[in-house]
Amino acid sequence: MQVQALDHVNIITSDLDKTAQFYTDMFGLVRRNAPAPLMPENAQWMFDGNDNAIFHINSLDCPRAFDRDVKEGPTGSIHHVALKCEGLDAMIRRLNDRNLAYQLNVIEAVGLKQVFTQDPNGILLELNFYDD
Repeated sequence: MQVQALDHVNIITSDLDKTAQFYTDMFGLVRRNAPAPLMPENAQWMFDGNDNAIFHINSLDCPRAFDRDVKEGPTGSIHHVALKCEGLDAMIRRLNDRNLAYQLNVIEAVGLKQVFTQDPNGILLELNFYDD
């Protein structure tokens, strides 16, 4: 067995629409209804330009294949989700236009600029821009 790639990140939220809109506005991800038996009002999937599901967004009451206690907000063991991105200047403009807090970090040794920000649920996002 060999891992090929990260498949998606699942976000549990009390505000499905606000969360989905954030990922559409900030990253241009395409919002789609999750497949049955999930319903549009409890599950939305966010796809990139290559038709890959990046985020699965579920309401607090969404049925789960593996059920466990879910507390809304950041989880203790997962510190952040990192996304490989392009268009650093456009992202900075989006963040500023929406008055969203962010922190810029530069790692010159590998040609990397990182932007750290949070989604509406407090999930820390690391946006990685290589040679951008």
